[in-house]
Amino acid sequence: MYGCLLVSGKRIHTTSTSDRGTVGDDTHLLAVGNSSGMQIKDRERVEGGRERVTVVPESVDDLWHLQYVLEPGDRVAGDTTRRIQRDDDKMRDTGGQREPMWVAIAVDTIEFHKFANRLRVGGEIVACSREDQLGFHHTLNVEEREEISIEKRFKPDQNQRLKEAEAATENPDVAIVTVEEGQAYVHTVAQYGTDERASIAGPTGKGEFARERSELFAELTKVLKRLEVDAIILAGPGFTKQDALKYIEENASEVAELITVVDTASVGDRGVHEVLKRGAVADVQQETRIESESEYIDELMKRIAEGAKAAYGPEQVEKAAEYGAIERLLVLDDRLRQERGPDGEWNLDINQLVTTAEQKGGDVTVFSSEFPPGQQLSNLGGIAALLRYRLE
Repeated sequence: MYGCLLVSGKRIHTTSTSDRGTVGDDTHLLAVGNSSGMQIKDRERVEGGRERVTVVPESVDDLWHLQYVLEPGDRVAGDTTRRIQRDDDKMRDTGGQREPMWVAIAVDTIEFHKFANRLRVGGEIVACSREDQLGFHHTLNVEEREEISIEKRFKPDQNQRLKEAEAATENPDVAIVTVEEGQAYVHTVAQYGTDERASIAGPTGKGEFARERSELFAELTKVLKRLEVDAIILAGPGFTKQDALKYIEENASEVAELITVVDTASVGDRGVHEVLKRGAVADVQQETRIESESEYIDELMKRIAEGAKAAYGPEQVEKAAEYGAIERLLVLDDRLRQERGPDGEWNLDINQLVTTAEQKGGDVTVFSSEFPPGQQLSNLGGIAALLRYRLE
């Protein structure tokens, strides 16, 4: 065996035995299934100017989108299970069993658990198929293919997120492989960012402990055969990637048919960023969220360096919005949600700022905090703007 196969920095275990495939001696590779778009089954107006939307998330991407659609004060309803609780706060003896029921909760907490494939939504029960449970706290564990209804006043960026999730079925699944002598990395492209699915490394050089490079390629080929993707981008410096491709062609022709080769100066996370900047993923996936955010942040950094048409930080951006100078508003999803809640730190109304920017002809892009462009935006205060003209 060439070395140690890692996923997200640790040995990997499958979440479903049906997706399990052995790699090496005691490790397993998480399968990446083809995703379809979120189902929006119904949408209706309800009292108080709110809307009720019934959705069925079909993938982890959809759960990630819902994390930023939901906010405290919303009402979320769905089927769940619960140990019955009485008014005296004592659990009824049900032998440890949980009873199925329908609940609606007034949301106060939202937590996305990517590696558990679930979204946890907590709050007070305001409606329930058992009236004796009203007023108690409950957490809905929203998982893939489970129907829920959301009742709220939807903001424009939240409606846009639902549209993105619904249309996601049009995008094929893509893996980015970066390889150089002695190491290889496999990432998958998701709407919430890129995930490192595997890293393969081992000793190189001469002598007693030297390993044949074909062992690296064999390990990599095992990983790629387990991935359920529509396209693979093979990248890296030098000629190692070409040698890897030749090995794959000879040993797994069905995988080789999916591969496009791209030159990069780096491997790992840096190599992935280079692939995205070059637009290689767009060739097979049209334009992805990650690539557009990379383009916008690169343009922003360029303008800042030149002292050109750009603003960053809440004070500068608010001023630009008031002047109608914003061409595109860039705001981080985590920061947007924080500023909409009780823990906001900015001395401004974020919803009013977004509305002002749109009313005066600006576009709005909400960045994901999960990958590098969003992290760069976070370093600039979590909000910035590309301007039509420079503010003096």
